[in-house]
Amino acid sequence: MKFAVICADKAGALQTRLDTRAEHLTYIEATGIVEQAGPFLNDAGDMCGSLVIIEVADMAAAQAWADNDPYAKAGLFESVSIQAWKRVIG
Repeated sequence: MKFAVICADKAGALQTRLDTRAEHLTYIEATGIVEQAGPFLNDAGDMCGSLVIIEVADMAAAQAWADNDPYAKAGLFESVSIQAWKRVIG
């Protein structure tokens, strides 16, 4: 089942994101469940959140993946929402 992990960064946390980015990308590659991913951008063009589409068995697995993301462990996010998602186009 596919899930969208939608994250909003805490205000002023760009440096935390930059400092943790390599570890986050390694986690994405190592887990092997990410189908699409990328940052949200603010008006200045700076990264300010994330959208990650993952394929896992259920919501519990999606939550576990999100909880173990190095960005989450670094305290980057103001909020995280996980929603079941169905691909229709693409």
